[in-house]
Amino acid sequence: MDPIRSLIHSVVLAIFVFAASASAEQAADRLKTPSLISYRAGQALMLDIAADQALVAVGDQGVVMRSTDQGQHWQQQPTPFSVMLTSIFFSDAQHAWLTGHDGLLAASRDGGISWTPLLDGNQVNQLRLQRLQERVAELQSLADAEPDNALLAEQLDNALWYADDAAVAVEEGPSVPLLDVWFANEHRGFALGGYGLLLKTEDGGQHWAYWGDRLDNPDNFHLNAMMADHRGDLYIAGEAGLLFRSQDGGDSWSRIETPYDGSFFSITEFKQQLFLMGLRGHLYRSVDGLDWQTVDTGYNATLLSAVADTQKLVLLGQGGLILESSDGQHFTPIDSGGRRSLSAGVAVDGAYILVGEGGLLSLEAADE
Repeated sequence: MDPIRSLIHSVVLAIFVFAASASAEQAADRLKTPSLISYRAGQALMLDIAADQALVAVGDQGVVMRSTDQGQHWQQQPTPFSVMLTSIFFSDAQHAWLTGHDGLLAASRDGGISWTPLLDGNQVNQLRLQRLQERVAELQSLADAEPDNALLAEQLDNALWYADDAAVAVEEGPSVPLLDVWFANEHRGFALGGYGLLLKTEDGGQHWAYWGDRLDNPDNFHLNAMMADHRGDLYIAGEAGLLFRSQDGGDSWSRIETPYDGSFFSITEFKQQLFLMGLRGHLYRSVDGLDWQTVDTGYNATLLSAVADTQKLVLLGQGGLILESSDGQHFTPIDSGGRRSLSAGVAVDGAYILVGEGGLLSLEAADE
């Protein structure tokens, strides 16, 4: 099977199994149907985990698992939705944010105990359409003033196409997933996802603006992950080798050339170096965010995420792959105890709390 098709069919990468074939009514049901409370919830497919004063993991069927004792015990938190949850982020101990399929974005003001939906796919589609229609109007006014400007005419044609596409999406309903969320503080944040979707808020998620047209992404490739480095620069990684950087808090973005044209699923920082990872084990390292060098780990399993602290960088991937490094250049495999793919993790007190196909997994960190 082609590697990309194999990836799409992997359960761990359910974040790419879009609900395009489902009806708008089915999507609405998932967005409004509470998650099922189950004693087996901790074994469900999990796609992300975040830590502040508590650990919170999110995954399939709207499952949110929370621990206040470093992963020793977990409690499922009720949620008013049952879509696949794709990411979670803490801006501080009390304020947390999660994303999911069908355009779901929800917030917690109590450290991940309770969750309030802020956006769904219908609202996201409307935000995109409104912004693109505004863009058409802007370009139409300029083109009317300069009727012989061929570049403006081309830009207007493209804008009309994007606006028409957005109008179709409104008719089709909430099918595009949000795949990651990042906040600078409790007020300013971004959410991103399928088909070039990028949203921005300045008021803690009460109001959002469509920001996807600020990116040099004419083919609307998927945006998969976002992070900030020690300098405060923001990065967005996506499919087709996409990498964007912002040095003004996300108001404007520049496209960074990368040495790979496949999908990137994660970007992280370790010892003030950036690491970009994705399909077929591709891993790249940079000290400035512009120049990227290949890192050969000796493995070709797709890399989905990483855990980084002051001492170790741990890469997580398909087939239960775990690779550990103290310098970001030489990696040693760690036995995960199985072949279930791992999608995210955090480091806590001499252990790694990982999530993936098998749900929650606690793994002792290797001794120095």
